[in-house]
Amino acid sequence: MSPQPTTAPTAKEQGARESLTITDNRTGKTYEVPISAGAIRAMDLRQIKTDADDFGLMTYDPAFMNTASTRSSITYIDGDKGILRYRGYPIEQLAEESTYLETAYLILNGELPTAAQYQDWEYKILHRTFLHENIKTHMEAFRYDAHPMGMFISSVAALSTYYPDSAQISDPESRLIQIIRLIAKVPTLAAFSYRHHRGLPYVYPDNDLSYTGNFLRMLDMMTQVKYEPDPVKARALDVLFILHADHEQNCGTNAMRAIGSSHVDPYSAMAGAAAALYGPLHGGANEEVLKMLTQIGNIKNVPAFIDKVKKGEGRLMGFGHRVYKNYDPRAKIIKRTADQVFRTTGVNPLLEIALELERIALQDEYFVSRKLYPNVDFYSGLIYQAMGFPVAFFPVLFAIPRTVGWLAQWVEMLQDPDQKIARPRQLYTGYDARPYVPLYARGNGHA
Repeated sequence: MSPQPTTAPTAKEQGARESLTITDNRTGKTYEVPISAGAIRAMDLRQIKTDADDFGLMTYDPAFMNTASTRSSITYIDGDKGILRYRGYPIEQLAEESTYLETAYLILNGELPTAAQYQDWEYKILHRTFLHENIKTHMEAFRYDAHPMGMFISSVAALSTYYPDSAQISDPESRLIQIIRLIAKVPTLAAFSYRHHRGLPYVYPDNDLSYTGNFLRMLDMMTQVKYEPDPVKARALDVLFILHADHEQNCGTNAMRAIGSSHVDPYSAMAGAAAALYGPLHGGANEEVLKMLTQIGNIKNVPAFIDKVKKGEGRLMGFGHRVYKNYDPRAKIIKRTADQVFRTTGVNPLLEIALELERIALQDEYFVSRKLYPNVDFYSGLIYQAMGFPVAFFPVLFAIPRTVGWLAQWVEMLQDPDQKIARPRQLYTGYDARPYVPLYARGNGHA
C-alpha cells in the first residue's frame, strides 16, 4: 500500500497559544501579548518600556487605518470579497425583499420583526412624525438660501431642548423613545429644510402614507387635494435608505460613538455625526461625482479624461473605497434601481458618460491593479438628480437613513463595558520645556 500524503500540523493542532511574541530590540526583553478575535489590545503594549520612567509603547495610527476602536455585531463588511451584511443578512436580500423600516428594526434589535412587532413598530414611527411648532419657527429663521444640511444639523441638535428626558441615557425605555422620535422626525426636518431652500411653505406629515411615501409628499405637495406618491420613486428611496442605513465604523459613526461616549443626549451626538457626514469626503461624495461627469460633458471626452487621471492630472470620483477592494455591493444594487427610476423619470443625460467611465475603468489595468471599482456614490447622485433633488440636498438624503445606524451604534457603545469616554493618545512633537520670556524682552521684530 502506497504511503498517503501528509500535511504539516496546524498551529492549533500543535497546541500553540493564541498570542504574539514581541522582542524589544532596545532592551532585549521579550513579551507575550494575547491575541483575541484577530487583534491585540493596545494597552497590552504599555508594558513594553525602556525603563521605569518610560510611559510605555503606543501605536501610531492616523485615521484608524488598522485600529479597531470597538466590538460590534451590527454590520459586517468583507471589502476584498465585496460583502455587506446587516446582522448577518446580505444587503442584496434586504434591498430586494425588505423595507427601510423593517431593516431599521433589524439593525436596532438584532432580529427581523414578527408581523405583530412590525405593525407596532411602524405605527409608533409613523405617528411621531410631527414636530413642535417652535421647531418650525426655528427653521424659518434661517436665511432663504441656507444650505439644507446646515439647517438639518442645527434642527436635530435643537430637538434635545424639546425633550429633556433624552438626558436619561441609562434608561432603556427613555432611549427607545428618543430612537423612535428621531427616526420618525428626521424626514420631516429634512423636508422642511428642502421646502425652505426652494422658498415653499412647509408641508405637514400624512401618517396614512408609508415612510418614504410620506417623505415624498412633504417634499412635493403643492395644491393637490390628496397627494399620491409615485410608487417607483417611493420604492427607490426605500432601497436607497436600506443601502445607507449603516456601514460599520465610518467617519460619521465614529463621531456618533465618540460624542456619545461623553454621555450626552442622542440628539446632540447625532448632530455631530451629521456634521461629519456633511463633508465632501463623506456624505458629499456623490456631489463630486456629478461635478466630474458634468465637467467631462460628453461620452467622446471620456478616453481623454481617463488618460488625465492616469497621469495624475485628475481624480476618478466614485471609484475606490477605504474598505472595499472589490465592487461595492451597494453600487450594484443602486445601478439596478437607477434603471427602474429612469424608466419613470427619463434617463439622466450624464448616465451615458457614467456607464462609459465604468466600462473603461473595469477593463483598464491601471484601475484594476489598484482595485478601483465603483462605490455607492457613483450612481446614487444620478438617481437623486433624476428624481429632482438639488445637489445641496444629497447629504440630507444620506442622513435620514443613517439615523438608525448611528442610533444602533450609540446604544451598542453605551452597553459595552469596555467603552469609556473617547480620548485618543497623541505623539507630542513640540518643544521641550522652555522658560517664559516677558513681552518687553522679546525684541521689536515683526512676524
